[in-house]
Amino acid sequence: MTPRKRRGGAGALAPGAYERTLEYLVDAVSDHAIYMLDVNGLVSSWNTGAWRLKGYEAHEIEGRHFSEFFTREDRAAGLPSQILATAAEAGSSVSEGWRLRKDGKRFWVRGTVHAVRDETGELIGFAKITRDMTAEREAQQALAESERRFRMLVEGVTDYAIFMLDPNGMVTNWNRGAERIKGYAAGEIVGQHFSLFYTDEDRVRGAPANALREAARHGRFEVEGWRVRKDGNLFWASVIIDPIYETDGTLVGFAKITRDITEKRQAQLDLQRAHEQLAQSQKLEALGKLTGGVAHDFNNLLMVVSGQAQLLKRRLADDARSVRAVEAIEASARRGEELTRALLSFSRRQRLHPAPFALAERSAGLRELLSASLPSSIALTLELSEELWPVVADVGELELSLLNLAVNARDAMPNGGTLRLVGRNLTLDGAGEEDALNGDFVAIAVEDDGSGIAPDILPKIFDPFFTTKDVDKGTGLGLSQVFGFARQSGGRLSVESELGAGSRFTLYLPRATTAATPDGEDETPGQAVSARILLVEDNPEVADVAVRMLEELGHQVRVATTGSAGLKALMSGEPVDLVFSDIVMAGDLDGVTLARSIREVAPGVPILLATGYSEAAARIGEEFPILRKPYRLADLNRGLARLLAPRQAALVDLEVARAERRLRRETRD
Repeated sequence: MTPRKRRGGAGALAPGAYERTLEYLVDAVSDHAIYMLDVNGLVSSWNTGAWRLKGYEAHEIEGRHFSEFFTREDRAAGLPSQILATAAEAGSSVSEGWRLRKDGKRFWVRGTVHAVRDETGELIGFAKITRDMTAEREAQQALAESERRFRMLVEGVTDYAIFMLDPNGMVTNWNRGAERIKGYAAGEIVGQHFSLFYTDEDRVRGAPANALREAARHGRFEVEGWRVRKDGNLFWASVIIDPIYETDGTLVGFAKITRDITEKRQAQLDLQRAHEQLAQSQKLEALGKLTGGVAHDFNNLLMVVSGQAQLLKRRLADDARSVRAVEAIEASARRGEELTRALLSFSRRQRLHPAPFALAERSAGLRELLSASLPSSIALTLELSEELWPVVADVGELELSLLNLAVNARDAMPNGGTLRLVGRNLTLDGAGEEDALNGDFVAIAVEDDGSGIAPDILPKIFDPFFTTKDVDKGTGLGLSQVFGFARQSGGRLSVESELGAGSRFTLYLPRATTAATPDGEDETPGQAVSARILLVEDNPEVADVAVRMLEELGHQVRVATTGSAGLKALMSGEPVDLVFSDIVMAGDLDGVTLARSIREVAPGVPILLATGYSEAAARIGEEFPILRKPYRLADLNRGLARLLAPRQAALVDLEVARAERRLRRETRD
């Protein structure tokens, strides 16, 4: 190797000093193997770095061919000769690969070979620089392996759509989970904007751009909402978007994770509905217990007020002013009775008397009933055709329900409109649906042109005491009564409403399986003949009213204040034509137990029970006739007349027999 010429002058190195300085410099480099090869590839010099990397002392390797450092495979392939040939032709050659240390161990190197020429350009050898890259290669391989495993992990996830977006929201990669959830293959979606997965409504309001903006601003964006699959079907998605930055803070894109949680959301909604139904059930149970607990006492109070008012009215018939005052008392008592009935209906504890009947045959009566509650500005239309199936329901409660719906519609149409009552036959199959109806039903729709119901109010309208009317305009129990009546009748009440477009309440009643009872078949009996009645009542005020009402009807009355006293009075030997007893009484014998005892010891004595507690009446079913408190004189007379009719007929037969005997005696005489 010929060193380059040096200039003379101050500070110039003495002859030979430059070569020694260069030798010292090369030898001082310990992390690179730097050595010389002659034109044939034989080692002609060796630095400290070469000894450290390859393990050979200078005297051990100088004069030997540099192919000693190559693996057997590389030597067989002629790689050493190729490297020298390339360097001689191109001036240098760079290669990476496995090399061998003196002890035979492999290490990964990056080697550079430079051709060395003299001043005439003749090749005189090669300069070889080798660096140990084993640690760097292992780090790169570890990184590559980590990336490979990460790609495999991401690609292998099928429950999550995991993909990348560029800063503008274009899809740059796509995993199998994304293909499964969204329906697109990678070739179909890479390069498309991710807004393709949003609904039209979300795109119009700028939801995709806002998601990227929020992710970049806050470091993460999370949301749940509807997303669109390739086939156009919607699914409920949980979405997370994370921004990705370079080390210098430059935004390079976004990582997006989407999970299909449609089933989870449905399960949550089902659980929420179950909780709501449980809460509703608990509310009904609590309301039922409260109402049932006060119904007996409250109806006893109403019995006293209503009964005394009826008696006063009969005595003040000539005093119009007093009659109006008494009628106001009666109206208030009836209103109290209706409130109690509505609460009992909502909590499904009202005792119903269902019977089959045809709606078409009740059409005229319903028109008359509803018309009385509507102003002239509201037209009433009834469409109850003869083709409607007969239904089974309590006629009185049905009429009250339709009246409540009509009043509700009237209040929604202060400026007038049309109220339509439309019936239609339906066969419902609610299999798999929550709280659904199955079988044949008649749907009675009550439709109005009123103001409609706001969406936030709609779920509350059947709650007891909920009302949007003024304090003196409603109690909030009308719709509750209809709701409870429908459920207790084996049907359902539904509502459809839109603000400004009116409302439609639909009452579903089960189809009757037996023939309807014609109107007028149950004739109201006439006035009962005077009878000896044993009254059993533990409330003194109610007993006083009942005695006066019975006497007003022409009967002789004896009073017992407990069930035991009533049974004792019956067994005393004094004649009794009928026992009239309250059901709920203190002591060892309530009204039902008393009635059953009387049926055993005096089976010929008819029994009429009375109660203001519907649950008590429901327990005995049709075992005994029951009069509901507060009752009126007409109700009391009707109940007594039915039970005393056989006795009345027997008395008539007895009188006829006596007359016949007298006639025969007179004829003999």
